Amino acid sequence: MSTDLERIGEKARNDPELVFTSLYHHVSDVGNLRACYDVLPGKRAVGVDGVTKEEYGKNLEANLQDLSGRLKRMAYKPQAKRRSYIPKPGSEKGRPLGISCFEDKIVELSVKRVLEPIYEAVFEDSSSGYRPGRSQHSCLDSLGRTVQQKRVNHVVEADIKRFFDDANHGWMVKFLQHRIGDPRIIRLIGRMLKGGILEDGFVQATEAGTAQGSILSPLLSNIYLHYALDLWFSRKIRKQCRGEAYYFRFADDFLTCFRCRDDADAFLQQLPERLGGFELQLAAEKTRCIEFGRFARETAYRRGEKPEEFTFLGFTHYCGKTKGGYFKVKRRTSRKKLGQSLRKFSDWARHTRPRVKKGEMLRQAKVRVTGHLNYYAITDNSEQCCRYVFYATRQLFKWLNRRSQRKAYTWASFNHALGWVGWPKPSIRIDLNPCRRAEAH
Repeated sequence: MSTDLERIGEKARNDPELVFTSLYHHVSDVGNLRACYDVLPGKRAVGVDGVTKEEYGKNLEANLQDLSGRLKRMAYKPQAKRRSYIPKPGSEKGRPLGISCFEDKIVELSVKRVLEPIYEAVFEDSSSGYRPGRSQHSCLDSLGRTVQQKRVNHVVEADIKRFFDDANHGWMVKFLQHRIGDPRIIRLIGRMLKGGILEDGFVQATEAGTAQGSILSPLLSNIYLHYALDLWFSRKIRKQCRGEAYYFRFADDFLTCFRCRDDADAFLQQLPERLGGFELQLAAEKTRCIEFGRFARETAYRRGEKPEEFTFLGFTHYCGKTKGGYFKVKRRTSRKKLGQSLRKFSDWARHTRPRVKKGEMLRQAKVRVTGHLNYYAITDNSEQCCRYVFYATRQLFKWLNRRSQRKAYTWASFNHALGWVGWPKPSIRIDLNPCRRAEAH
């Protein structure tokens, strides 16, 4: 099966205009479904039917044969997704997720495995979100080197309001049909999009949007924004600009850089109309154009102001200097993200202390701190990482000593325990030095 998918990707790369008319048999193939079952994690939230991977696997071959048969007859109908919420800054209710049933996850992954090679061949380099071999760090690295080494004087921050809730299904189908000519694939994806959401005991119809939490949702969102934004910028906006122009997108977060202020203003003027044409809205309160680049610091100081900063993918970008006094793009953990991470750590420690032993709690805390550092411990951000580790360590000491009336640790014994568990050091883990040449990347 992997050979067939590789062949699909090769055809897509060789002919960017090719429309694939026979793909559905790959989706319904038992071998592909079995491979999807194997790679899906077992300890994840369950859907409305409550079936886990372990339960589904007790009669795996019969279940897969039955699923394949229903797919081939077009008798497969996805169940409604279970609504769940995760914390979101500024929202009392949180960020809404749609949790699919385990069998639906298998089908979603099967569709993704078939479609992904086709679209990877045509996606723009400016798109980094949820793509093989790309990450937030690669997007940040490209952005930093562009601002550092190119003629960038202005940065436009923009935000799409409720993209995952408002993405129009009609436009989604039209975008898919540019490359997918198999109507059974289109019909299956349409059923997935309109499967509904179960919340508070009622199933709500989904007439728009692609549920966050779905395996297929990141790919569909990339397809939607590829046609709605990426191609528009590369084929129209960039050609209209008098100076240099650059564009970076990760999922529904995007940023643009311009040499000339007139180009930035023209882009901002056209952007709401462009998004509105695809049933999307621009969050005006989160959209602005700032001066940013090698001359921004001196220009701001001449006006008696501080140089402006912008936040992208959890990092605040600001105009710094090298040891030699030259301009350098620097980043630090945004104040909002740092506070959010520390609050989450404190809440976790408070709720975990009565339930697990001290050694296990130390090991779990280490995993959490390591996860934070794996993302935020980048070039020029050591100060914020040290601050996070400092406060997280003290929160852990505080809550471990509240397990009972008798203190669990003194500072000396606590530091010994941290050494025993291998407490992570706030050292730089990701090299994102924008001053190095792109060829050395």
